[in-house]
Amino acid sequence: MNTVFLLFYAFGFLAVMAAAYIVFTRNVLYAAFGLLVTLLCLAAIFVLLFADFVALTQLMVYVGGVLVLILFGIMLSNRVADRAIQSESVNLFSGALVAGVLSSWLIYFILEDNNFLELPAPDFDKTAVPAKSSITALGIRLITNFALPFEVTSLILLIALMGAAYISTPDKHD
Repeated sequence: MNTVFLLFYAFGFLAVMAAAYIVFTRNVLYAAFGLLVTLLCLAAIFVLLFADFVALTQLMVYVGGVLVLILFGIMLSNRVADRAIQSESVNLFSGALVAGVLSSWLIYFILEDNNFLELPAPDFDKTAVPAKSSITALGIRLITNFALPFEVTSLILLIALMGAAYISTPDKHD
């Protein structure tokens, strides 16, 4: 086993443990931080699989956008009538049962695949020209051809965040 396999399994194990923590915790804020760890581990797995665009998209969209909005929503509405928000039901037994069945099913199919741990030997062709990353072309296009829609989208997201902050404040703005 080389380092890439060890890192892949380490990030995979950490992602599964963080996802299990999300399911079994009662505190909503701690669940959001567990989601952060899960999403970061998935981005690291995508990097190890040489899917640089998917990893960057994972970081930008989910960690940078969706998770930050979830955290803002939790932080702005964390106290309702001076009580911290917690989930009402944990469903520990049914969650553990579903997680166990799905995990055993996944492990069974991974172990049944004989080619899973065997990678083909890399064929290094000396005449091949290394390909440019797709992120470079996407970045150039995003800043040149699609700069206005990109900025309008960021402005709309900022206005939505300000609106959420305004709505969640106490009724001092009547």
